[in-house]
Amino acid sequence: MSTALVWFRRDLRLADNPALSAACREHERVLPVFIHAPDEEAPWAPGAASRWWLQHSLTALGEALARKGVPLVIRRGPTREALQALIRETGATAVYWNRLYEPAPVARDTGLKRALREQGIRAESFDGNVLHEPWAVMNGSGEPYRVFTPYWKAVARMEQPRPLPEPAALPGPALRTPSLALAELGLLPSIPWDKGLREAWTPGEAGARARLAAFLDGIWIDYDSARNLPGRPGVSRLSPHLHFGELSPRQVWAAIGARCGNQPLESHGGESFLRELAWREFAIYVLWHWPQSADQPLQARFAEYPWAEDYARPLAAWQHGRTGYPLVDAGMRELWTTGWMHNRVRMMVASFLTKNLRIPWQEGARWFWDTLVDADLASNSLGWQWTAGCGVDAAPYFRVFNPVRQGEQYDGDGAYVRRWLPELDPVPDKYLHAPWALPAAEAARVGYHSGINYPEPLVDFAASRALALEGYERVKAGGARGLSA
Repeated sequence: MSTALVWFRRDLRLADNPALSAACREHERVLPVFIHAPDEEAPWAPGAASRWWLQHSLTALGEALARKGVPLVIRRGPTREALQALIRETGATAVYWNRLYEPAPVARDTGLKRALREQGIRAESFDGNVLHEPWAVMNGSGEPYRVFTPYWKAVARMEQPRPLPEPAALPGPALRTPSLALAELGLLPSIPWDKGLREAWTPGEAGARARLAAFLDGIWIDYDSARNLPGRPGVSRLSPHLHFGELSPRQVWAAIGARCGNQPLESHGGESFLRELAWREFAIYVLWHWPQSADQPLQARFAEYPWAEDYARPLAAWQHGRTGYPLVDAGMRELWTTGWMHNRVRMMVASFLTKNLRIPWQEGARWFWDTLVDADLASNSLGWQWTAGCGVDAAPYFRVFNPVRQGEQYDGDGAYVRRWLPELDPVPDKYLHAPWALPAAEAARVGYHSGINYPEPLVDFAASRALALEGYERVKAGGARGLSA
């Protein structure tokens, strides 16, 4: 009787799992395996928030497999040695997995597949994490798209693959295979800081399905307008579930389609949401075609941008939500507490860091990488380069988000800022997004003391914007060497 190892990575689900389905179809016995080898993803080994999520997602996966009578075997890397040991122990003749697209895993998996096949082991990988493979969507010249909108139009015209059902049965191995206890991986913080994460999230396939169901029960209808309002529940919050593969993009597309009479692109809310799902896909696409984009600007000229030289203190203020700009600080407090941040606010805080503080976008990307539960190398890199103006499909370099105007436009009632910055409760709505402008008499009446209750602005917006634009103009002219102030 043939045995296949199913190597789980960021596909921590049973339904719509092509590698698992193929193993069940082709072999009499199946052994699910997780191998902990974070160093093989260097320099982008999972951050603290990601490790927290992984702990709980693996717990959920192990419980789901146990209900089907199959264990989840956990081993430490190096991956090649761990798989070879399992092949010897179980007599497995095949290893199946779903593909990843980041540079380090691609290099590892390519070499591993070659080595396994050379020794006579069947090694197969599948497209379990995307709607379409990065090499399957090209422009009329056979080149990869560099702009999202034509990419999205091409994807929207394509037939979308249907999700696979969960295997009815999992034929486990005849003998017990030794496994590490999940706690031995040391994924959870030694000093607990994760109370807010535990209150905000339910990792695992069941949690992902519940989150999708809640979104489909009404939020998605108003998604096109509500998604920009951080103070109300107008977004899906599916990003960490998609990153860890507790839910596939095929499942999401099919679920939206089912609510729209199988015409999701004809529905305003459906089309708007699926466009965002395709943006995630585009991020994977860009990273696969331009792997250097994880830490280098895709527009090479921006490598010469004159960033601030001494930015340790303003960086720390930004990280801890102490910049003096309420919308920026609310976002950073939300991130620190819940491991997540509303997308509109992500653009705002990224713009402030790169353009008003003139701190390299890579510093922001690294902070997000460690603190986001949905930290995804492709999406993180694309988002930061988009905001900084140096990416493949970037916002114009001269677009500098004004945190006061953004707050007034998208958090007009102050619900978001007041939730995360309770020290601003005394400030009237009129001045909430610019508390430094509160007249002295009014400040005294309400008991608000600028610089004591809440910091004064770290920089002047207009002056810092002017410096940012001066730097970008020098980049355009090919002579970035420092700024006038």
